[in-house]
Amino acid sequence: MRCARCLLQLQGLRLVGQSASSAAQYGTLHQSASSSQPSVLHNTQHQVWRHFHGSPACTKSRPVPTEFFNEDDKKRNRSLVTHDDLFEHVGREAKTKATFNKVVDVFIKRDVRRRGHVEFIYAALKKMPEFGVERDLAVYNKLLDVFPKEVFVPRNFIQRMFNHYPRQQECGVQLLEQMENYGIVPNMETKVLLVQIFGEKSHPMRKFQRIMYWFPKFKHINPFPIPQQLPEDPVDLARFSLTRIANDLDAEVTVYQLPCTDITESGEEVTLPHVVGIQSPSQMELLAQHNPSRPVFVEGPFPLWLRKTCVYYYILRADPTPPDEKVEEPYDSERSLYYPLQLDLDLGRDLGDDESFSVDDLDEGPVFAMCMTSQGDQATLNQWISGLQQNNSILGQVPTLFRLDTGPKELQGPADTESDHHHHHHSPEPESQREERQPEEEPEVVVEEEPRRSQGMKQ
Repeated sequence: MRCARCLLQLQGLRLVGQSASSAAQYGTLHQSASSSQPSVLHNTQHQVWRHFHGSPACTKSRPVPTEFFNEDDKKRNRSLVTHDDLFEHVGREAKTKATFNKVVDVFIKRDVRRRGHVEFIYAALKKMPEFGVERDLAVYNKLLDVFPKEVFVPRNFIQRMFNHYPRQQECGVQLLEQMENYGIVPNMETKVLLVQIFGEKSHPMRKFQRIMYWFPKFKHINPFPIPQQLPEDPVDLARFSLTRIANDLDAEVTVYQLPCTDITESGEEVTLPHVVGIQSPSQMELLAQHNPSRPVFVEGPFPLWLRKTCVYYYILRADPTPPDEKVEEPYDSERSLYYPLQLDLDLGRDLGDDESFSVDDLDEGPVFAMCMTSQGDQATLNQWISGLQQNNSILGQVPTLFRLDTGPKELQGPADTESDHHHHHHSPEPESQREERQPEEEPEVVVEEEPRRSQGMKQ
């Protein structure tokens, strides 16, 4: 034991002597470097300086000079890099399918073990709508290929029972759910990838089987399908929307005005909006039978959603006909031999039945025509009424009231709202005075202002 202690003491003394000699050499080198010529400086730069041996407390307390740090080394040594930043960095110039696949290829080639593949797939699923590949089946299969193969496959029934690798299986199910939300039907390549990654008896494979069972049943269930790519031309989009609303094969779509740019006499450019309308022969008959003493109303705008696109339309309607003015037309018994149009059946009713109100008998008034325009002001809608007057001469005798809400592009500030509210409450105008203020050329057109739709409904 004494020999061992002596050897340890001698070894400690040698280390202290070596540190002292290195300190002396460092001091002499520093003095010679400061007093020597530039040629000697060039030789001493290639010598490696030896650092002092000290305790960890000393090394932590002494600040390290900033001149020994390089900014490129800081960026290079940063190990935690979010995958969102990687997509943003690549997509600065253009966010396309090629750039998205480039990011996936870079991640696959970076590491053989595919470390961090779950976080990368979640980030890729989040960025897919920005790159426009949310409906591309090939991109989803490429993301499934990021998973390591034959690693997450359960080897026995115990692993299968306890949800083998739950985090990875949940990520695979999330990818299939996004495909389901966008209506993407998987193919055989998707099934092969799922079998290689998770096996036959796994949650992603069950999700795949459910999708393949229900999607073919619901593929053509919608009787009014909407195309994936809507027409970009506003006139074609308005024609498609009006045909979808009318749901009448005899209805005719008329383009009253095409979008164009006109130059006035003063040299200003004026953009004219498009005006597209639709009317069926049955609506023309109803308008011809309308009482000229009762006004018709132009109401709108009403929204219509076509996938992610919202368009607005206007209608020409009238109030319900009073019961005393209704005329029941006799049914032609020979009009339809297979389906009679009138049945006189006296069915017994219970004492608790309420016959005072029925949803089927509710009369909301006839709708005579519909139109779509990019600018829903009164002047533009007057052009639509003038175009309708060519085939419906009764519109020249019927007064027209405009019940227009604030358009989607017309923003109203809080100051304007308060001034309008104050004006309507303190200085109301009767309808007769509004009619007198109209120009003499169009006496039948009357403007009826409704600041809020809820107020009109309550009345």
